[in-house]
Amino acid sequence: MEILTYIIPFIVLLTVVVFVHEYGHYYFAKRYGVGVTDFSIGFGKELFGFNDKYGTRWKFCLIPLGGYVKFFGDRNVFSQAEQEELLKNYNDEDRNKLFITKPIYQRSLIVAAGPLANFLLSILIFTLIFMFSGKDFTPAQISEVQENSPAYEAGIKNGDLILSINNKKVNSITEVSTFINTSTTSNIDIEILRNEGEITYRITPKIIESTDSLGNKVNKKIIGIKISPPNNKFNKQRLGPATALFYAVKETWFVIDASLDFIISMFKGKGDTTQLGGPIKIAKITGQVSQLGLLAFLSIMAYISISLGFINLFPIPMLDGGHLMFYAFEKALGRPLKQKTQEGFFRIGLFLLIFLMLFTTVNDLKDLGLF
Repeated sequence: MEILTYIIPFIVLLTVVVFVHEYGHYYFAKRYGVGVTDFSIGFGKELFGFNDKYGTRWKFCLIPLGGYVKFFGDRNVFSQAEQEELLKNYNDEDRNKLFITKPIYQRSLIVAAGPLANFLLSILIFTLIFMFSGKDFTPAQISEVQENSPAYEAGIKNGDLILSINNKKVNSITEVSTFINTSTTSNIDIEILRNEGEITYRITPKIIESTDSLGNKVNKKIIGIKISPPNNKFNKQRLGPATALFYAVKETWFVIDASLDFIISMFKGKGDTTQLGGPIKIAKITGQVSQLGLLAFLSIMAYISISLGFINLFPIPMLDGGHLMFYAFEKALGRPLKQKTQEGFFRIGLFLLIFLMLFTTVNDLKDLGLF
């Protein structure tokens, strides 16, 4: 029964996030007159579904690890000659429903709409959380500096108020650990306020093996400080719609920016790849978080939604970003890429995706102590 506490919340979360992603594609496809034959949540054998009045089959399938929207006449079209041959098989009315007959900007918007929908979902969730639950604005005041720690050696003292970390403004004590641990640089610049004067310190954090709030093993960066709310009072405020939206957009962008920095650091050989996880780890964390209540579950849904949108923008064939890359080439060349060229890109993309899946699966199994 314990495994169900992980699987059920994971399936619910994934269904919502994938539905929103695919609906982004669907919405813009319908907006530009592209025929949609299938809207599927999951892959494999259909479990149940229905046909709408426009002829689209909405269905749930056996393997709930993704989804897709299938366009009318959909197929891989590699060359201008193949496009012309394909168009001969359709009358004028049906040709207008084909995805390939649409201008590049419309095809690009249809493809990009999936990740965009994921980002909008996260913004909506964060906005609602900040409006109804509130956002913490407790000043990050240092109450203790451990002797011989990186912060101690740098010159940070008790009573210092942290203003920013790596040029990111610190609005809450909860952001200090987040900004430090998402940093991809060897050194961290911390700006503090002391006696009405602002001072910036450059600190090299220590990396230790630790556990997060859920008990999962993580590599954690520490600088040797303890932060407490001034006068032991937290400052959590419910925000108005406009202010909540502002901070929701800011939080979404922070996650995107941190993810991009992490990817760049991996290519430089500096990223901690042990922290990468696949479906198994995501399911585990989702199950753990769901036991903390609806608020925590919605928060993890927002972060997963951002991750799904971000990953799909990678310029890898079979992902949305790969299609956008092909459209960029088509715009520059004035024609689609040749068949052999696209096939080469697809082979590379398939290899990269399989490698990533295997790598994250090994990390998941290590996390479970099975590898």
